[in-house]
Amino acid sequence: MTAAVRQLLDTFDALPEADKHQAAVEILRRVTAGVEGDLPETALVEVADDLFRALDEQESGHAAG
Repeated sequence: MTAAVRQLLDTFDALPEADKHQAAVEILRRVTAGVEGDLPETALVEVADDLFRALDEQESGHAAG
């Protein structure tokens, strides 16, 4: 992971929950902007899995701290 991505994620982690949701939606919108038609279901499932995994890791980190 690059320093720029780490900085982005650190900034994201510092946001209030509502802002995190808005940022995640906007990032997904931008990532999928160049895709014509609907995304394949497998791609959506993969993105959701990655998001939930990251949220679980973040939550477990807060519980341990």
